[in-house]
Amino acid sequence: MSEQIPRRPSDVTAAWLSAVLSTTGAQVTVADVDIHAVGTGQTGATYRITPRYTVDDPGLPATFVLKLPAQDDSVRGGVALGYISEVAFYRKASAFVKVPVPHCYYCDISEDGTDFALLLDDLHPATQGDQLAGCTVHDAELAVTALAGLHGPSWCDARWLDLTECAMPKPGDLDASEGLGEICRTAVDIVLDKLGSRLDASTRDTLGAAMQLVTPWLLAGPERYALMHGDYRLDNLLFDVGTDTVGVVDWQTMGVGLAARDLAYFIGTGMLPDARRAAEADLVATYHEALLRFGVSGYSRAMCWDDYRFGMLQIPLLATLGTAFATTTERGDEMMVVMLERGCEAIRDLGTLDLVGKRAR
Repeated sequence: MSEQIPRRPSDVTAAWLSAVLSTTGAQVTVADVDIHAVGTGQTGATYRITPRYTVDDPGLPATFVLKLPAQDDSVRGGVALGYISEVAFYRKASAFVKVPVPHCYYCDISEDGTDFALLLDDLHPATQGDQLAGCTVHDAELAVTALAGLHGPSWCDARWLDLTECAMPKPGDLDASEGLGEICRTAVDIVLDKLGSRLDASTRDTLGAAMQLVTPWLLAGPERYALMHGDYRLDNLLFDVGTDTVGVVDWQTMGVGLAARDLAYFIGTGMLPDARRAAEADLVATYHEALLRFGVSGYSRAMCWDDYRFGMLQIPLLATLGTAFATTTERGDEMMVVMLERGCEAIRDLGTLDLVGKRAR
């Protein structure tokens, strides 16, 4: 393991930050650092770093964001794949895509993935989206347009099929798809035991049926693919009202697969059902038009709409895994209930299960 990887926030000293910034070519020394925890991540820890430089105008940010693993050592091993995935995004993928992400000044990870550090631009005063409250149509338009900046430049580019740090099965991976399907069939019982009393009967029924289809859903995806965020939702987006822009963070579920899974996941979890029904056709069209601007061809709006419908299974998939295997918190449970209710309602509205059945034949 690199000696530079800080294990605790107390390891982030002025000397450490000076050394890290020097690798970027900066000719400046940090005299002192102030560190405060921010966010409520369940699988990692995030801090805002305010350095005091030895010169008045160093040409560097006034604040940074530092991501470290969960400070509970018992959690780290179980989520190491997520840490590996996020570091791989900044090392291998961020330069090839146009999705708006914070600039990364430093990233390193231990061989087993249990220790890592990312030093990123602080996107303050941008504010995190609210998964529980949902978003406006305008914010959704910003989000789906930004998403096209991930999918368009990576569209059907075979180099990404060789990416080994994916958190989900890649297209055509039979063993991994069958394995995840088996996990989901077990996990849904855990979810119903934990949250079943808070879900209505239609949600419980849709959830159970959806988790029976995970393997054929993964294997029936069309041959078109792109880099995926995997967990593209409001809590992982930072909206800057002043510049009317959005930044995308938290790449611990990066993968390669049907791009519209990200699109469906965002719209289906990020909008209240009535708002979704009223806006989803236009939002899919906005996303599709943005894809075309990145040179995607041979992909009609009708194909995009059907992929959007098909991709809705991403919601109960991730909500089931998150509920069954992540640390339980009050807000986390509330968020999962909301996501499952919204997602399962969208699945029924859009006929997703029937479409999965047709594509799987």
